[in-house]
Amino acid sequence: MDHPQHSAPRPPEPKHSHGVHHTKNFFDILPSKQAFWLGFATAVLSIGTLGFIILGSCMLQGDCGVTGIAAADSAGSGADTVKAADVAAAPAAAVAAGTIPVVTDGDYIRGDVNAPITIIEYSDFECPYCERFHPTMEQVMEDYAGQVRWVLRSFPLSFHPNAEDAGVAAECAGQQGKFWEMGDELFANRARLGDDFYYETAAKLGLNAGTFTTCYEGDEARDKIQKQAQDGASAGVTGTPGSFIIDQDGNATPIKGALPYSSVAAAIDSML
Repeated sequence: MDHPQHSAPRPPEPKHSHGVHHTKNFFDILPSKQAFWLGFATAVLSIGTLGFIILGSCMLQGDCGVTGIAAADSAGSGADTVKAADVAAAPAAAVAAGTIPVVTDGDYIRGDVNAPITIIEYSDFECPYCERFHPTMEQVMEDYAGQVRWVLRSFPLSFHPNAEDAGVAAECAGQQGKFWEMGDELFANRARLGDDFYYETAAKLGLNAGTFTTCYEGDEARDKIQKQAQDGASAGVTGTPGSFIIDQDGNATPIKGALPYSSVAAAIDSML
């Protein structure tokens, strides 16, 4: 910031003819250096304000998308996804699940592995709406025991600096049989995300420290969650949480955002 300084004397202002009065704007009466910095600061403030408005809008909707990733059409159905703002949310039109990667041994399943209904959630451990949706899904698993299985996949958003590393930590815990335990801790302590917390939690969960460190510092787990995010985007996920409820015939209903329990339950009931 410029400190106050004495300016050189101004030359006399020219006299105006014909009685015409020329009005000077604010920048004309400032020294050129001050005018430049004031203009620069004004531009930065304007850009920052616009960004805040855009981010605030996305947050109010309960779904913050990834810039530059276009939503893929779900098997060409053209069905609208359900928005988090639709509290009463009628179930979205069913779409073919062909673009959604099938559940494999590489996924971590919560609930009965043979349950007729599958919920695949693409999530970001730093996303406040994913944190909000997590207890909703825990309630679903309690109330629909034996009827629903839950698969959680990583979809780290670019503007969440800790999201990808948190996903790696969960994957590395999963390789030692503690994926869901680590995931629960990450959501419960979102403000503490970072390397120290991941190692602290790994120790708390009784994980082998050397194995966890090798995994966390390596590429395999990171490559896996990046692939999950790419596959999610290809399936139509544009923000988190982005989920699909899939019935036993392979028909999928997309759920966009942190919907309330009643809406998720209604979608499940329609498939049972």
